[in-house]
Amino acid sequence: MSDPVTGVPAAADLVAILTRRGQTMATAESLTAGLLAATIAGVPGASAVLRGGLVVYATDLKHTLAGVDEHTLAAEGPVAAATAEQLAVGARTACGADWGVGLTGVAGPDPQDGCPVGTVYLGLSGPGGTEVMRLHLAGDRWTIRMSAVDTAVAELLRRVGDDVPVDSG
Repeated sequence: MSDPVTGVPAAADLVAILTRRGQTMATAESLTAGLLAATIAGVPGASAVLRGGLVVYATDLKHTLAGVDEHTLAAEGPVAAATAEQLAVGARTACGADWGVGLTGVAGPDPQDGCPVGTVYLGLSGPGGTEVMRLHLAGDRWTIRMSAVDTAVAELLRRVGDDVPVDSG
């Protein structure tokens, strides 16, 4: 059972399955500011799977570090599905990982660019393509940020588990 505050058991499961598959991951994080990478790094053996992470809290860094298109940022904003998608792809590409996770959203206390507090976009990029989901999270800043991390771990674990295993024979 996963601890709802830390997500560590789920993170341990994620590290274990990525290790078994010989796969790696990387993150590009805005609202979570590195909490996802830190959660994974807290698991013994994480160095076998965690390539790195980009903290792209400032909007301009989403472009310069993670490669989010400037036009996407101008037209859709930093809290958008297309931004999360490009963050995930950017993390994967910049860090040379099999899997990339992008997180962007509004932790509060105030709405941002018309997006209500608790709006989070999670992007997952892997061998089978990229998907984005919109989350509606509740709570204070810390709770929203930790819920985003927990959801990212759970969804990446799901995606890795759904990925067709490589035939070793």
